[in-house]
Amino acid sequence: MTSIQAPAQQDFHEFLASYRDRYPDDVLTVREEISANQDATALVWQLAAGGRHPMLVCERVRDLGARLVTNVFASRQRVARMLGVEPAQIHAEYQARARRLLPPRLVASGALLDRVEDSGIDLRTLPIIQHFGSDRGPYITNAIIVAEHPDSGAGNMSYHRSMLHSSTEIATSLHSRGHLWRLLQIAIERRRPMPVAMVIGAHPLFMLAGAARLPFGVDERHVAGGLFGAPLEVVRTPKYGIAVPASAEFVLEGVIDPEARVEEGPFGEFTGYSSDRSTNNLLRVESVLRRRDAILVDVVGGNSAEHLNLGRIPRESEMVEKLRERFPGVTAVHYPSSGTHFHAYVAVRQTRAGEARQIMLGLLGWDPYLKTVVAVDADVDITRDEEVLWALATHLQPHRDVVIVDGLPGSALDPSASGVGTTSRMGLDATRGPDFDGVRATLDHDAMARAAQILARVHA
Repeated sequence: MTSIQAPAQQDFHEFLASYRDRYPDDVLTVREEISANQDATALVWQLAAGGRHPMLVCERVRDLGARLVTNVFASRQRVARMLGVEPAQIHAEYQARARRLLPPRLVASGALLDRVEDSGIDLRTLPIIQHFGSDRGPYITNAIIVAEHPDSGAGNMSYHRSMLHSSTEIATSLHSRGHLWRLLQIAIERRRPMPVAMVIGAHPLFMLAGAARLPFGVDERHVAGGLFGAPLEVVRTPKYGIAVPASAEFVLEGVIDPEARVEEGPFGEFTGYSSDRSTNNLLRVESVLRRRDAILVDVVGGNSAEHLNLGRIPRESEMVEKLRERFPGVTAVHYPSSGTHFHAYVAVRQTRAGEARQIMLGLLGWDPYLKTVVAVDADVDITRDEEVLWALATHLQPHRDVVIVDGLPGSALDPSASGVGTTSRMGLDATRGPDFDGVRATLDHDAMARAAQILARVHA
């Protein structure tokens, strides 16, 4: 497979042109005019129903004023190409690159500085689309908020759904209660607003870094450098000097007001439900930076393949590394789309009784989003739900093989969780076990080859 190496220019426009040139069948260009109200999401849903997940380029979106590119992360094959590997190597390659932390490199200029507005700001001129009919309105789904620790300067990047509140204000939610929330608590203690910069659209490897899982104080911009194989090129925002990608599409600079609360949501979340659970924070925008030829780089909302892949590939990569360090019998880990972010399948070659249960408890303890882990034998294809369900049906005895732990922190967006975000977690041991009585039915390789030849002649 031809790979795309770390780009000399960390520019989404160059990525798009290069990828389209190399893999034209994996990019679908829509030249017919579409509406900014749900049409892009509907196109992605229709394509997915047919088993297709191309990157989608919409040349004409009514009244948007920019091209729209979405569904970038919907295909694991496409993510693998970004990293220059085969799909089976995504986890190892992502972890290897993400661990090679490279500090950003400050540059004198970049396409982001084509237009800098610090007065007369009107956010209604930004290209923003509505994803679902149940959404409160148009949403920025690719909003990576960058903040810096007031003492150490260490940066933090994270995704936060965002919608217009006024011509100069953004309503957003910090419901993940992650590191940005922690930085906000510092601002509250010091009784001052928190400066931030919202990056809307950048190279996909920068976007992937925004979903990285890191300890507090480790800077995702350094991870972006590791993913690129070269320091992230940055410029500083005009008022607060926050380092942002020099070739980003749009950046909104301002402050999150610790005291203000505004209406936000519902929005179609990764669960497949529209959620109005929100921290209801307000971002007051004080400057807008944008490229002259800016593209709206969108992330499909809801339980789309893109939304799920973008969040889970870094999580899977971390979990695979942790599990294999402790349990060498783990052969594969997969977070299925059917389980949104709440289910994981793990294939294991057990060397002693109870090992599968120990592995499941480890995974349930390490990943705060997971509610259910299913352990299966190494000969079960965990990328296929039907194979895992078959293992559950034929290997598991509920009275013996189910482990449940209650009262643990979970995702605030889980509609089944309590109002305070606690959840129970379950491990299902669908391995065969030492006393299993059965031999799997098999077909000889020669018989399968003959069948393939016969069918090929039938369809010729």
